[in-house]
Amino acid sequence: MLNYNYITELLKSKDIILHQVVESEKEVELHISQTQKPHECPKCGSITSKIHDYRVQRVKDVPIMGKRTYLVLRKRRYVCKECGKKFFEHINFLGKRQRMTNRLAAYIISQLSSLSSMKEVARQTNVSVTTVMRLFDKVSPTKKIEDFSSEAICIDEFKGNVGGAKYQCIIVDPVKKQIVEILKDRRQDVLIEYFKRLKDRDKVKYFVCDMWRQFVETAKIYFKNAKIVIDKFHFTRYVYWALENVRKRVQKELEDNLRKYFKRSRKLLLKSYEELTAEQREELEVMFWYSRDLRKAHRLKEEFRKVLESSNSTQAKVELKKWIEAAERSGLSEFCRCIKVFRNWFSEIVNSFDVPYTNSVTEGFNNKIKVLKRNAFGYRNFERFRKRILYSCSS
Repeated sequence: MLNYNYITELLKSKDIILHQVVESEKEVELHISQTQKPHECPKCGSITSKIHDYRVQRVKDVPIMGKRTYLVLRKRRYVCKECGKKFFEHINFLGKRQRMTNRLAAYIISQLSSLSSMKEVARQTNVSVTTVMRLFDKVSPTKKIEDFSSEAICIDEFKGNVGGAKYQCIIVDPVKKQIVEILKDRRQDVLIEYFKRLKDRDKVKYFVCDMWRQFVETAKIYFKNAKIVIDKFHFTRYVYWALENVRKRVQKELEDNLRKYFKRSRKLLLKSYEELTAEQREELEVMFWYSRDLRKAHRLKEEFRKVLESSNSTQAKVELKKWIEAAERSGLSEFCRCIKVFRNWFSEIVNSFDVPYTNSVTEGFNNKIKVLKRNAFGYRNFERFRKRILYSCSS
């Protein structure tokens, strides 16, 4: 049997009288009523205490110990002595014509701040998915670009496949570490329509993005005083992709047993050489013995660390130029794309060594969005998806 003190505390009202608790394996029924008190007639405004009759209403409430909970409420219907109007007594925790308590509605909204799907929240709270959607549509986690005031903006895309667009766009304030807005598409016209409403654009000092050309072109139009920065993660991975492509090419030319050995040892190539044990370094030497190209690629990866260790953009320019020349001398075709990217985005890349902000906060939000989307098996309504992201990631 459930503890009565716990139930009394749950109801949190001195006007509630608990008459009986009926508990089964999956459900809990709390039979309650309100203390009698005079009520004002909604028609003429006079005060009456005369009871006309009683009605019993069964409404859903917040689950207790994982069980579906119902309040069986014995309601009074009053009659006005002056005008004869009949009306039900006022109930604070229950809206007119509602079949769930206000407390349950608030509980459902609070559960949606997690990454659980609406279907899972509906199952836990004993309501339909449609009800959860209807309640959530009333929530308005508004974000106004007019109120934005920060020295930096981070922008990135994520694969949402919602609202007719494959990629959506996330805008983040890296100073306050919060999402500013979710845009329906990453196209330049959508970005322009949004950013042109920002009043204090001149105060933005840093614009951090990846190598999506339309991000940069938009930044040059609307953030002329900002330093455009390519996030370190987005240009560093090209070096690791090139190394991996060399390994895969070499691996294909080997026998089956060696091919499996190379595949199992791929993490040794990606890991910093200084962090390897003596035994792991010997394993690497075995791989290098079979391929000089793999040794060259690994050396380029290690030399790129000197670029990343640069303390400012001036030093980064020197080190990056040296690295590009070394990559060209290596003759490895897999590094051609990497070299091209570094040349095309040279100034934006070296700017990252003067800026204290990265897209790490944005990538963290992107991971949350992926979980949110996966748990829901995708979204079709963009506005609902946007609100769910803003609501879940702001808590």
